Formats: sequence, C-alpha cells, structure tokens
Amino acid sequence: MLELALVLGFGALAVRSAKVREDELSPLPRRLSDRMGKLWDIAHQGMRDNRFLRAEKALLTILKIDQKNAAAYNRLGILYAKQKEYRDAIDCFEIASSIEATPSSLHNLGLIYYETENYDKAAVAFEQALKLEDDLAARHVAYAKVQEKLGNHKIMLQELEKAVELEPNHETFNLLKKAYENLGLTEEAKAVEKRVDKMIVTSGKRKRMLRPRRVVI
Repeated sequence: MLELALVLGFGALAVRSAKVREDELSPLPRRLSDRMGKLWDIAHQGMRDNRFLRAEKALLTILKIDQKNAAAYNRLGILYAKQKEYRDAIDCFEIASSIEATPSSLHNLGLIYYETENYDKAAVAFEQALKLEDDLAARHVAYAKVQEKLGNHKIMLQELEKAVELEPNHETFNLLKKAYENLGLTEEAKAVEKRVDKMIVTSGKRKRMLRPRRVVI
C-alpha cells in the first residue's frame, strides 16, 4: 500500500498548497493548485470505483500540468497494470523511477517485469528497490521468486532466509521449507518445519504476512 500512500501524499500537498495565505499566492497558482487537488480526488475516486477511464483522464491531465510528477506516473502505472496493459504500465513505472526512484516504484516495475517473464529486468528492479529499502520481508520474497526463475538457487535461499529473519511467521517459514524441498534439501526442510511447529506452540496461533500482490494497489 506504499504506492497509494505516496500518491495520497502528493495529492495532499496539492490541496495544502491551496490553503497558503492569500497574500503569498497569486490567483493563477492558487487556482492551479485547487485544480490539481480536484484532479487527484477524481483519480482516487475513479480507482476506488473501478472507473478506470475517469481516473486515467484525471492522471493524464495532472501530467499535462506537471510533466515530472512521479506520483502521477506511478499511479497511472498501477491503473494500467490492473487492466493488464503491461507495456503501458512498464513505461509509467520506468518514467516514475527515472524522475524519483522510490522503493515502491521500483518494486512495482519489478512485479510487472516478473509478470511479463522478463526476469533479468525484474531482478535489477528488485535489487534497486532493496538498496533503498531492505527491511520488508515482501521485497525479499519477490526477489527470491525471480532468482528462482533465473536458476540462482543460492541467492533465492538467502533472500527467503532474510525474509524469515525479518518476519518469522508461518508463511515465510513455509516458503523457505518448500524451497528446500524443491532442491532436495530434506534435512534443512525438516529443520524449518520444527521451527514452525515450535512457533505455533509458542504463539498458540499462526501469524500471517502481508504478501506482495502482483500489482501493488
């Protein structure tokens, strides 16, 4: 949900800019900021209501006003991805990352590359996202999945182990266990299973991890 938070943050800035004292703004900038705030509202509401054409028009209008608005490009990429228009989504996320590289925009780009089976580029995008933010298990899980596709099993295991370290819950343990099993590492898989059983006994219930969706919304 970081992408949505980022977009909302930029939208809030546009709204707040309209509330600066009257003597600090000329009529044109004030009207422009008011318009930007309304356009963000339309875009957010359109996404919530699955009125994608309405949201797209609002975001494209924002980009006509501000051609380097990374948040608008990122949100537009999410919109295209939801409609499986992956080429357009990639273009938007690449532009957003070139304007302002954030973990979220890079992670989104990696997810789309993964979806379109462009695993080399997906790996690069995930690596860049991890350089900026490496304390989320979901990012390591995504990177592990693309390394699995590339046949880099050692890196895959390292990333899943890191995910377990960050979020030691049933789901991360299960992903690591399955990875060991698929590689024929029976003893390692059994060791993970014992840790899971111990965790269940200790907590009394299984915890869940917020996994990355194919497209972050």
